[in-house]
Amino acid sequence: MPPIQYIVEGGHRLSGTIEPSGNKNSALPIIAAALLTEHPVMLDNVPRIRDTETLVELIRSVGASAEWKSRNTLAIHAREVRAADLDPELCARIRASILLAGPLLARCGEVALPPPGGDVIGRRRLDTHFLAFEQLGATVTATHRLEFRAVRLKGADVFLDEPSVTATENALVAAVAAHGTTYLRNAASEPHVQDLAHFLVALGARIEGIGTNTIIVHGPATLGGASYSIQPDHIEVGSLIGLAAVTRSPLRIAKAGVEHLRSIRMGFERLGIVCGVEGDDLVVPSGQTMKIHDDFGGHVPKLEDQPWPAFPADLMSIAIVTATQCDGVILMFEKMFESRMFFVDKLISMGARIVLCDPHRAIVAGPSRLRGALMTSPDIRAGMAMLLAAVAAEGTSTINNADQIERGYERIEERLNALGARITRVPARDGH
Repeated sequence: MPPIQYIVEGGHRLSGTIEPSGNKNSALPIIAAALLTEHPVMLDNVPRIRDTETLVELIRSVGASAEWKSRNTLAIHAREVRAADLDPELCARIRASILLAGPLLARCGEVALPPPGGDVIGRRRLDTHFLAFEQLGATVTATHRLEFRAVRLKGADVFLDEPSVTATENALVAAVAAHGTTYLRNAASEPHVQDLAHFLVALGARIEGIGTNTIIVHGPATLGGASYSIQPDHIEVGSLIGLAAVTRSPLRIAKAGVEHLRSIRMGFERLGIVCGVEGDDLVVPSGQTMKIHDDFGGHVPKLEDQPWPAFPADLMSIAIVTATQCDGVILMFEKMFESRMFFVDKLISMGARIVLCDPHRAIVAGPSRLRGALMTSPDIRAGMAMLLAAVAAEGTSTINNADQIERGYERIEERLNALGARITRVPARDGH
């Protein structure tokens, strides 16, 4: 595939209604978990992005049938699966390949995976997955590939050493097939973890504590088929709030999954951006104050990410770009990944006033006028943040490696252009 470039003519105001895609971080574990059952599964609102396409190829490679019935509807039937050696090239493309460990271990008793790929946003350890599988009765060997074996998975009281999203998902799927009751403590509780749990319940699993940090699974479950619709992507909603703010545009985000937006809305309110709720739509009016709220006593405020339900790490890059357009000073504290902040040098070259204190903290002083620049996207979320900066900037920007943005955001340039942005994709899309 040729590398993808976005050429962005900045400075245009946007308006209109946009609907977020389904959550990619729900779709990936749910597609993988469809291998647990030998009955047909129909998934709706699946984002049609490179990561989901790659995972669909991977599940086909182990013997499942998977067919797109329409643009965002996917039919999966894993009547028989085999834990064949998975294609290292496909696994290297996405980190989500690790999500096949749970369902294949449950169905086949063994699985060998090449090391997973994905975003380079700092060290992303897999120890939590291994510890959880071992407590559920599997043996794990890690050499040039990851090998998991279990004659029979058994329920256990599992304490995860960190609330890792993918480790929680892997353990949850394995626990559904395990004999006995499993307690997953210090579990991640993000909306996409909840979405996976609700999908497993739709298949016939018995799960308590969904949305909390202690999940109880009564196994082994007798699973059937299911039709399930993926929840909207709260990270995309947050990205669109930032987009409306930096372009000072009124936007309506339809079917936004409002119940999962409390911490995100609170984070943006600290930047002086207030959203209204109308039914299941989120409305970002124009004419926001865009004034950063000082802490009591006039102290410099901070916005920090933490595990759910706090402000999500995936929106930190977006919040930094938004803060460059707001009046005041704020400390951004990214606790989860140590390489996520390094894209701020691009914003500085565009005219943003940011001091990068260390790999985790940046001080943003706004507002500043951004000028178009040449940029390269290092990861999905920084890429989307650069796109926001480019749309808000004066002049033209070129974003190289835009493939990264398309790994997480479906047809984003088409959808933003429909709101009034001017983004040219090179090469242009083919019709499909």
